Amino acid sequence: MTTIQWRPEINALTTPQSYRILFLPRNVVGTKDMAARMAAALPNYSEKEFRAFIDLHNQLIAESLSNGEQVTEENAFTYSLSFTGRLDSPEAPLPPLEECLQVRIYASQPFVNSIRQVAKTERLPMEKKLPIIATAQDTVLNLNDVLNPQGLLNLTGNNLSFDRTKPDAGGCVIEGTQSGKTVQHRFGKIENSEVSILPDIPEQDNPWNNEYIVSLSTRYSKQGTLRTGTYGRMLRTPLTLSNFSHPNPPEVGILTGSADSPYVSVTSGSVTADETLRIQVVLDMRSDSLRISLLDMQEDGRTGPVIAVTANGEYSLPGFADSAVNSLSIRVNEYTALKEMSRKNYSGRIVDILQIEMT
Repeated sequence: MTTIQWRPEINALTTPQSYRILFLPRNVVGTKDMAARMAAALPNYSEKEFRAFIDLHNQLIAESLSNGEQVTEENAFTYSLSFTGRLDSPEAPLPPLEECLQVRIYASQPFVNSIRQVAKTERLPMEKKLPIIATAQDTVLNLNDVLNPQGLLNLTGNNLSFDRTKPDAGGCVIEGTQSGKTVQHRFGKIENSEVSILPDIPEQDNPWNNEYIVSLSTRYSKQGTLRTGTYGRMLRTPLTLSNFSHPNPPEVGILTGSADSPYVSVTSGSVTADETLRIQVVLDMRSDSLRISLLDMQEDGRTGPVIAVTANGEYSLPGFADSAVNSLSIRVNEYTALKEMSRKNYSGRIVDILQIEMT
């Protein structure tokens, strides 16, 4: 039996710095591979027959779930269904199934224990020396993971230094996840543990595409290869909402990644003066739903009431104490995509800065 390989990897989300345990699969075993292994273990059946068995097994599980049944394979896996969504009343209809119906697969404890009892692990060294960006902060707003066109972006980490006087010796690139890419030229401090940048932010195709990636490249010797490190979190630029003195201000897309249409839109609001604030989406793992609220511009500062969001639709977000924004009306256009983006790309929390203007 071969070993289960792993290596330590820097966790950019923690302060002080910590490391996560990264599993490294030796290879990916597909249906064809499993059928071949089954045929080798039971030579009375052919690989083709086992492929048919696997396909039939999956088909019967899908049919059972479609018939409202739970499938439990003793000492192996349980296949079940669940719903996510909100009903405004007991008589309200179920949301569309593509938004609320989920399939869950759980490994049984005996199955997990059987693997733990025989498993042998092998620790691999961390990857070769690379620029490692641990944090990215706008020092004007004093907020992490913000790319402010009027600010100063400060990157901290390890092995970051490069020679700005030599174009082929390294540098910094900011790239939009939907479009646009610029090499940075305006730097302050450049040290191994810290690099500061007056950012030149590339424009993306749509105003709601405000998500960016930052990376640093450097050579550690004159003849060395160019090595690049990419920050593990997305940076987001502030979004402007204008004409809020009008009862019907223009809609503005927010809380979106690289999509061609916004996952969420601000449609209107009750506002008495210009204000810059933040809107936060948090993935509630217990209920597998989203929680949205308004925040001030200070971490751990004032917050508005949290609104549960479980499906597409219109929602009203109350403001926080002493805010000029009494409420903000939003429309969730792509609930499933927003939840998936939060889960996969943002560790369960997305924050956008909104610059709300009366004119």
